[in-house]
Amino acid sequence: MNSFIHACYGRYRMAAKPKRAKKKAAAPAVKSIKEKYTKTQMLNQIAEETELSRKQVASVFDSLEAIINGHIKKNGCGEFTLPGLLKIKTRKIPARKAKKNVPNPFRPGELMDVAAKPATIRVKILPLKKVKDMAVQ
Repeated sequence: MNSFIHACYGRYRMAAKPKRAKKKAAAPAVKSIKEKYTKTQMLNQIAEETELSRKQVASVFDSLEAIINGHIKKNGCGEFTLPGLLKIKTRKIPARKAKKNVPNPFRPGELMDVAAKPATIRVKILPLKKVKDMAVQ
């Protein structure tokens, strides 16, 4: 117990040797793009960087679209994550009935009618940490 106390309070600690930082492989510098890409430009650049054919890259995009569709469609799980980049969530909003003689929140003392609203599905796309960090750089 006594040695534990001394170790906690640092009385008998030896000076630790400084650790050398490991060198990481330098990531290729990303150029900022001034105008947004069209689908064709995006497919061409990905094909060029990955050394795949343009048709193969297009089929990857189609496959990704099918996976997202399966996740967020009516009987799907309602949530899709593209790891490290974004998360897509769906939420069912129930229908609202019409109401009459409801107090107007903008004009106190006045009554108003509220129209009915059909049930909808709200889709939210949330950026994850990597995307937020990209925007800051």
